[in-house]
Amino acid sequence: MKNRRYFHEKEIVLAKKKTRKIKRKIFTALGLVTLLVGLAIFLFSGDNFIILQKLFRDDLTQEQIRELLGSLGYKGYLTMGTLSFLQVVLTFIPAEPVQVMAGISFGVWYGGLICLAGVFVGNTVIYILYKIYGEKLERYFKKNAEFDFDEARKSPKIALVIFILYFLPAIPYGLICFFTASLNKKYYQYILLTTLGSIPSILIGVALGHLAMAASWILSICVFIVLLTLLIIVFKNKAAIFAKVNEFMKKQANYSSKTTVGKTHSIILRIASFISTLILRPKMKYTLKNNVGKLDKPCIVLCTHGSFLDFVYSGKLLVKEKPHYVAARMYFYKRNLAWLLRKAGAFPKSMFTSDVENAKNCVRVISSGGTLVMMPEARLSTAGKFEGIQDSTYRFIQKMNVAVYTISLNGSYLAKPKWGDKTRKGALVEARLDPLFKAGETKELPFEEVQKRVNDALYYDDFAWLETKPNVQYKSKTLAKGLENILTLCPSCGAHYTMQTDKLKIFCSECGFERTLNSRYGFTVPSPHKNLAEWYEYQKSEMEKAILESPDFRLESEVTLMHHSFDGKKILREAGKGVCVLDRKGLLYRGTRDGEEVEKLFPLSDIYRILFGAGEDFEIYEGEQLYYFVPTEKRSCVDWYTASELLKKVG
Repeated sequence: MKNRRYFHEKEIVLAKKKTRKIKRKIFTALGLVTLLVGLAIFLFSGDNFIILQKLFRDDLTQEQIRELLGSLGYKGYLTMGTLSFLQVVLTFIPAEPVQVMAGISFGVWYGGLICLAGVFVGNTVIYILYKIYGEKLERYFKKNAEFDFDEARKSPKIALVIFILYFLPAIPYGLICFFTASLNKKYYQYILLTTLGSIPSILIGVALGHLAMAASWILSICVFIVLLTLLIIVFKNKAAIFAKVNEFMKKQANYSSKTTVGKTHSIILRIASFISTLILRPKMKYTLKNNVGKLDKPCIVLCTHGSFLDFVYSGKLLVKEKPHYVAARMYFYKRNLAWLLRKAGAFPKSMFTSDVENAKNCVRVISSGGTLVMMPEARLSTAGKFEGIQDSTYRFIQKMNVAVYTISLNGSYLAKPKWGDKTRKGALVEARLDPLFKAGETKELPFEEVQKRVNDALYYDDFAWLETKPNVQYKSKTLAKGLENILTLCPSCGAHYTMQTDKLKIFCSECGFERTLNSRYGFTVPSPHKNLAEWYEYQKSEMEKAILESPDFRLESEVTLMHHSFDGKKILREAGKGVCVLDRKGLLYRGTRDGEEVEKLFPLSDIYRILFGAGEDFEIYEGEQLYYFVPTEKRSCVDWYTASELLKKVG
């Protein structure tokens, strides 16, 4: 009952958000229309219209022109600045005549500054409009341009591309501003690029106008004729010009996450181990126990995965073995980070999907007599306990038929939980390396036996382990921070996404229900749940009931779609916006992707789990491509993960 009520409330909240978004778009459109009408009235009324007429009369001497300009006062500056602004926002107004007229009227420096001020304001308006209208604005600017927006976004020399565009007379300033805004840069980066990019062309335009004024009206007319002729020539040949620009951009090599596993440089592992020791030791203690000695190679090492720091602990145990780690492909999207990971012997894996490249690299490591390290859960623990492994991992272990070892980590989750803001002081982590299978043993065992022995060896429960360590205390003034991204259901009123945190407290903004974390991750009032793990299990059980009771169960949210960056300078870029739906059919995305309308379905039969970042995103791989979805309610990310597991379970 509580779940049905909650999902109904969620639909109401989403409907309200959608209504507010529509209203914002309407008010913005009305504001822009009002602004343009007001500026038009300003330009074509009273003295301003007379000013515009007189500036283009050819029966005035240079002295009369100077006297006229001297009498304009502030209206002349406003008129010219307004024209400069309009040529950015209204793409049918060319920039060059406005700039030449500014040069004639006010000289190079004053004319240039006036034009630049108008362009600055126009650029800012375009940025605001893009943030509100997004893809609709793209269709407006793409209407008559052969410019390849998608290819340009991939170029690693994007700043150079933007500067080149400003020198092409056929491309309106507004289109360049839109393109720069679509790169999803911060405002200061956007305005810096568009303002600096426009300065050279503005100076050229006003300089031509000033030159005409300094000489004679004959030269002035010649300048306009040459400029008009150039615009006509460029316009008639714009397809060829755009083709050249597009060709230039295509020549820029796109960065790829593809990797062929190579040599492990142990010096990098040792440096990383040394740095991690300096960082972690003052905050926490960890004990490393090797029950094996030297590994029998080739071999596979399976490691539990309660925390991101598991790479540190396992790396310290294996540093002499020059291990090769299987790591999430997302980290290889960034060029510099990928270089470091490759040097350390790591290679990418698209999690929970078929990855031929990764399979080949795994076989290469084994064939070369190396040490292959896998964290087969392939995601960080949600609530501090073992969460299962795909069947394909057990089959791979059987097929390789080599020695297998395990690294068991206890306390790792509690030292730095998935949802936590930082490493906890006073934490203790115990890491132990043990043998599991001898070389040649796995092929002789039934699949179920291999599965059971692996699961038994890797099973962990940090809260059960903590009960055996009565002296361990976790010190943090913000111990509960981020917990609202895991515990999303209020156990008192049944409301969803109303949980908030403050220092050591987690509370419901709807009914006032509140609990405080003690220094051992337990609640000071242990009712109805003594710790966050029990609360999370309750939350899962309530969702399972909702799925069983409703054949039409679904999660739905507006999302921002992120894909890998083209140039490798950062990990992700914004690729589109749309709506995600998760139900018994699978995960559906309907929206835009790199400027195109798409409808993408990931069938439930192909989904093992939907990955998630606590309070950040939910994600799924397809080949080398990561679909990284950022929902409007970021606290909901954990529910997409939980629902994907339960929908598979109940069928």
